Amino acid sequence: MSGRILIVDDVATNRIVMKVKLSAARYEVVPASSGAEALAIAEAGGIDIIIMDMMMPNMNGAETCCKLRANPATATIPVILVTASEDTQARMEGLSAGADDFLSKPVDEVALLARVRSLLRAREEEREFEARSGALLEMSAPVATGFAEAGGQAAFQTAPSLPGAGEATPLTEGRIAIVGGPDATWLPLQRDRLRPLFRETVRIVGRDAALAMTSETAPDLFLIDADLGGRNDGLRLMSELRSRAATRHAAFLILLPPGDSERAATALDLGAADVGYHPFPVDEIAMRIRTQLARKKRADKMRDTLDTGLKLAVIDPLTGLHNRRYGLSHLNRVATRCRAQGIRAGVVLMDIDHFKQVNDTYGHPAGDIVLAKVAQTLDNSLRHEDLVARIGGEEFLAILPDTDVNQMRFVAERLRSAVEELRITIPGGEVLQVTLSIGVALLEDRDDAASRAIETADKALYSAKGDGRNRVRIASVA
Repeated sequence: MSGRILIVDDVATNRIVMKVKLSAARYEVVPASSGAEALAIAEAGGIDIIIMDMMMPNMNGAETCCKLRANPATATIPVILVTASEDTQARMEGLSAGADDFLSKPVDEVALLARVRSLLRAREEEREFEARSGALLEMSAPVATGFAEAGGQAAFQTAPSLPGAGEATPLTEGRIAIVGGPDATWLPLQRDRLRPLFRETVRIVGRDAALAMTSETAPDLFLIDADLGGRNDGLRLMSELRSRAATRHAAFLILLPPGDSERAATALDLGAADVGYHPFPVDEIAMRIRTQLARKKRADKMRDTLDTGLKLAVIDPLTGLHNRRYGLSHLNRVATRCRAQGIRAGVVLMDIDHFKQVNDTYGHPAGDIVLAKVAQTLDNSLRHEDLVARIGGEEFLAILPDTDVNQMRFVAERLRSAVEELRITIPGGEVLQVTLSIGVALLEDRDDAASRAIETADKALYSAKGDGRNRVRIASVA
C-alpha cells in the first residue's frame, strides 16, 4: 500500500531509524525537524500520515497536532504521536489534541506498520467519498447547495478533552456496546465508569445479541474483548459484524492482553478502528472511544452526502420523478433485457397541453404546482415495475416493461384520463384543469431500439397534438 508519510522529530537519529522502517515497507518518507516545519509541509499538501515525536522543543507534538486540526487544509491528516514517556497525562494530552494513536519508544515495528496500514485505508476511503460526493453534487449544483462544507470538505471533529479539576464532565453523543466473555468480571465496573461520560447508552451485550442486532438497535461503537469464550473469538465476532449490513459501519475497538502487538496488528488489519490493552485506564479508553465516534460521525455524514448526491444526480427536484438522464439510461437497460429475453416493452411520451399558457397567465409558481401534481398522478397510476421520468419542461416519459400494444393503449388512456380529472388549486384559490397529449411506441428488436422507440413515440405524440390534443396515438409497429 503506497503512502507519503511525514516523520517529525527533532533528533536526526530518530528520524533516520523511522525512515528505514517505513522505507523498507515501500512508503515514501518526508522528514521534518520541528513542529513548525511539519505544519508548513503538511499545509503544502500530499501528506497521507504524520508520525510525530511528542517531546520537541518550542512546539511539542500535542501542540502541533492541535494546530493541524485547526487548519482545514490539514485537519483530516491522521497523526500518530510517539514518546519515550509512559506518563499517562502525556498520552491523554496527545489523544485530546486529536491524535489517532500514541506509541511508546522503542516503537514496535509490527504495531507501527499495522497502524499505518489501517490509517491509510481510512484516509483513502475518506478521499474516495469526498471525490465521489463532490462530483455528484457538482452535477446537481443548482439543488445541492448546503451539503458540502466550506472548502469542499466536511469539518474535522476531534474528541473533546477530558475535564480538569472542577470542570463538568463532557457528554459525547454515541451508543456503545461492550462485548466480553462469560467470565469477564471487569464488564459491569468498566460499563459503570464509562456511562457518565457518554450521553447515550453504554451497555453490555453477548455475542449472540450482537449478531442479532438490526440497523435500529446497532451501536455506533463496539468495545470487544479479543478473547470471549476462547482465543480470538472477539476477532472472529468483529469480522462477522463487519460483514452484516446493520453493523458494518460501526466502529470497532478491540481489547487485548498487555503487549500483544502481534494480535493488535491482526485486529487492525481485520478492520478494527483502534486497539486497547487490559487493564485499560477508563479515561484513556474513553478518549479513544470519543475519537472513533467523531470519525464515525464524519464517515456517516460523508455517506449521507454521497447518497444525497446520487439521488440528486438522478431525481428531478421539482416533481420527485427520475430525471432525463436516468430515464433514458433505464430505457437502454430495458431494451437490452428485452432483446436478450425476447419480450416486449412500451414507451409512452406525454406532454401537458398548452402548459406555456399556464405559466404566462398564472406565473411560474402555479406552473410548478401543476407539474408536481401531474407527476404525482402519473406515478400513482403506474405499476411498481414501470418507471416515469420528467424528461423536459412539461414532457414525461413512461417505460412499461413486459407489455403489448393493447396493454399500452389501456395504460395510456388511464394516464390521460387521470390527469384530465385533476383539479389543481393554485395560489389565490383558482382551480385549474390540464390535459395530456400522449404518443405510444413499442420497443423493436434492433440495436437502436431505445432511440428508435423515442423517435416513433415522439411522432405519435405530435400526431395527438395535431389531432386536437388530450388524446392518445399509437405508433405503427413494423
